Amino acid sequence: MNRPVEEMKQPYARRWWALLVLCLSLLIIVMANTALTVAAPDMTKDLGLSSSDLQWVIDGYTVPYAALMLLLGAIGDKYSRRGALVLGLVVFGAGSVAGSLVDSSGGVIAARAVMGFGAAMIMPATLSLLAATFPRAERAKAIVLWTATAGLAIAAGPLVAGALLEDHGWASTFLINVPIAAIAIVGALLLVPPSKAGHSNRIDYVGGLLSVIWTGALVYMIIQGPHFGWDAKAISAAVVAGVGLVAFVAWELRHPHPILNVRRFLDRRFSGSNLAVALFFLAVFGAFYYLTQHLQFVLGYNPLETGVRMLPLAGAVFVGSALTGYLTPRIGMKITVSAGMVAGTVALALLTRVDASSSYGDFVAPLIILGLAIGLALSPCTDAIMGAFPESELGVGGAVNDTSLELGGSLGIAILGSVLASSYSSKLADAAAASGAKLPDGTLDTAQDSVGAGYAVAQGIGDKAHEVAGQAAKATSPEQAAQLKGQAEQLAQGAGKMADAVGSAFSDSVAHTSLVGAVILGVGTVLVAVLLPRKSASVGDADADTAAAVPGDAGVREREPQR
Repeated sequence: MNRPVEEMKQPYARRWWALLVLCLSLLIIVMANTALTVAAPDMTKDLGLSSSDLQWVIDGYTVPYAALMLLLGAIGDKYSRRGALVLGLVVFGAGSVAGSLVDSSGGVIAARAVMGFGAAMIMPATLSLLAATFPRAERAKAIVLWTATAGLAIAAGPLVAGALLEDHGWASTFLINVPIAAIAIVGALLLVPPSKAGHSNRIDYVGGLLSVIWTGALVYMIIQGPHFGWDAKAISAAVVAGVGLVAFVAWELRHPHPILNVRRFLDRRFSGSNLAVALFFLAVFGAFYYLTQHLQFVLGYNPLETGVRMLPLAGAVFVGSALTGYLTPRIGMKITVSAGMVAGTVALALLTRVDASSSYGDFVAPLIILGLAIGLALSPCTDAIMGAFPESELGVGGAVNDTSLELGGSLGIAILGSVLASSYSSKLADAAAASGAKLPDGTLDTAQDSVGAGYAVAQGIGDKAHEVAGQAAKATSPEQAAQLKGQAEQLAQGAGKMADAVGSAFSDSVAHTSLVGAVILGVGTVLVAVLLPRKSASVGDADADTAAAVPGDAGVREREPQR
């Protein structure tokens, strides 16, 4: 497909097929994170990863992904949005191949960083190409499907990874990206029309570099501080992020053609939508982080079974997305988004009832409500964010939306993950003391590291009990046999009590962390409801409002064709 979309006088005939390609590209970059949650135990065992190594295997993808999106989105706008998509898919596929071949923690982290670099090109390109290809009257519907795909990917990642891990190693979760990326590349070249900005302004590389510095430092601080302690690295990152943000805003306010006109945040619809996206993914990614652990470790499901049990969330996302397409034009964006955020708060509040006796049935209603909330809240926000940008800056608009999403997700895992870890450590110590279990020296400290480590300690004590029982069977005297048998029984009881203490402590920690998440999202719901304008404007009105709030864009909008 060689004809640029900007030269088409009528809407592109195969635009819905092009949307399928864009959604497929989005699917694999979101699944790259969620699939890793179920592949992590096998990877940890095979590579001997420490908790620090595993954290950076996960977040080595996040830092370049979040930091580079704004600059790469602007470069895609100027030169080629489709070119950015295809190049991003190539880089992402190459990183996936490398990740499947390495045999060290450093190698996996480096491969994940390469994948993050590719994802930073792909993510804003999917939204900018969607907005450029679809006429304004259909853009909201297309964004609904794009958002539903993101929600599907959250749940599909564990399912696909679980199915692969049934018969293959963790490397298969990397390799599955390669054929999908290849199909997306071919589909992009055949079905997605080329697109780029209609102006020749030079890219604001200084502003772009400052955005990389402050965003990257902020994400690094979010990861480093809560998980590894507020040491010199975390504090230095916080300082760099703060100074970099101030420098970025100051530069953008003075530059005649900034990479991002920060005055847009004066528009309540735009700033409220970005806040809603960030807060919502804070809650969703944080909850997903501990729910998958609870299903695997406490309830004992294998990776495939865990993925299957996340499907109610994926189905509910599609239902919620369909509802928002019907409701938003009738009752307005403010009510739809606020209702979605209230529903998300309710879902987290329901998880506060989790305890040691909870079964999977207790998770079904929260998963369904959370999926409905994702569908209701995110599509209108994404549509509002993209509608605030002129046609020449659609890549930047997509990058702003995706950066809000990624920062929110990183904060969710950092904040709620930190609350979970602290609560679990404290509650396990209390539960172990109350059980009266006699534990070998140092085992409690090891068990407090994570729920997986806790069950591993219990398993180790049980294995020791079997070993001592075997020695009792081979004892040469009745007295020695009786003594060894007593030790074996004591160890077996200790193993059982330890396993019960771990399950109880983690379940109580899930309830406590869910309460914290519900409070954060509840407060955020009030802030978003205050920020969003009372009457939802049409797309054209929203553009006019934003142009008025951002004087520098007014002339650009007048010259842009209204497709």
